[in-house]
Amino acid sequence: MDNSGIYVGLDIGTTSIKVIVAEYVKGQMNVIGVGREPSDGVNRGVIVDIDKAAFAIKRAVESAERKANIQIHDVVAGIPANLLRIEPVRGMVAISDSSREIGNQDVIDVSNAASVHNLPPEQEVVDVLPDEFIVDGFDGIKDPRGMVGVRLEMNGGLITGPKTIIHNLKSAIRLAGLNLVDIIVNSLALGKTILNDGEQDFGTITLDLGAGQSTVAVIHDHHLKYTFVEQEGGQFVTKDISVVLNTSLENAEQIKQQYGYAVADQAGSDSFPVNVVGQNEPTAVTEEYLSEIIEARMEQILTNIKKQLEKAGALDMPGGIVITGGGAALPGIETLVERIFETNAKLYVPDQMGLRHPAFAQVLAILNYEGRMSDVEILAKNAMVSSERTVAETPQDNVVVDEKPKFKRPQTTERRSENQQDRPKPKNNSNPSDKATSNRFDGIKKWFSDFFD
Repeated sequence: MDNSGIYVGLDIGTTSIKVIVAEYVKGQMNVIGVGREPSDGVNRGVIVDIDKAAFAIKRAVESAERKANIQIHDVVAGIPANLLRIEPVRGMVAISDSSREIGNQDVIDVSNAASVHNLPPEQEVVDVLPDEFIVDGFDGIKDPRGMVGVRLEMNGGLITGPKTIIHNLKSAIRLAGLNLVDIIVNSLALGKTILNDGEQDFGTITLDLGAGQSTVAVIHDHHLKYTFVEQEGGQFVTKDISVVLNTSLENAEQIKQQYGYAVADQAGSDSFPVNVVGQNEPTAVTEEYLSEIIEARMEQILTNIKKQLEKAGALDMPGGIVITGGGAALPGIETLVERIFETNAKLYVPDQMGLRHPAFAQVLAILNYEGRMSDVEILAKNAMVSSERTVAETPQDNVVVDEKPKFKRPQTTERRSENQQDRPKPKNNSNPSDKATSNRFDGIKKWFSDFFD
């Protein structure tokens, strides 16, 4: 599989819109351009004014174009976890000619069959995630192409989201003059990026502390099992500082970043000036007092999150909690999370040059997820990319289907070489991959599996 090429990731946040241009070469991601502009028309991570959001997106893209020295046409965007639903699905199709090998179209068809679901009118399919394929009763197959059989089944997960959020996202990007190549679930991409293999396997909670909201996800057995949004984030901390110190929101945000701590007992007793509304002279405020304001709100946010995780029975994950997002830049945040959740916590900060700040974790995760999608994941995604629920051209039963999927990767710039393939070529593996048989922590894994499934 060769996913080499140039990709553009778009993260639409409450306070800022981030665009990153990256080039994938032999599985390595090299960032070649970054654009970051203030958000407009976005409230708590959701687009509420399409025109304003489109203009803000266009500004961020133009900034990335100047730095990368390219012209951007195609983008991959993330979708927030607001009201997302995750549920297990199963699909089955018959292979009419048992003498031919299973091909791309068969994978698309079985994925399409799995995604045929009675959805509420306000929901729309966002993604179909294959877990395993079953060929004539043989399970644990990750890629069935090249095999022969009469019945192909797929077990996987179906992610659906609100039509309004999806429509507004697509409309804003289109109005900005861009082509939306793919929509990636933010929580899924983040978990696949910031967690190591063991953390994804045995179970870990990701906590993305954004400005307008905080997003929580449970990753277990390498799957997104549960995600929800706490409708408070860093902006609420800033508002508290503004109200208590009687200063503007701009000043409140600035002093939060410069002098604030998530835990008051880690702050010092040094004072700093604060411009107070209605006064000619600034007022001196100690770092400790400022941090007491911050800690009170952060404790409230984290306590609400803890209650939600307790209801879901997903609090005691072996991997603990991994924190990221712009709000995670507050010194002492790990200490506060460990204190409230009574589990181990660690901070994730990207290691790319110039992007070593947790606020960039999400947009990098979008790029990472898109660039590392497997052949089968691409084919499953192709089953629901178009508005039609069926494939436009159905092949003859006796024809081996080996064409490229219709779902294409971005052709962003002239820098992309002409001989690169937009999608990976089909594999011709005739033997299924062995089903994992590891017995590590079988009891713990079985309990989590039984609960979440």
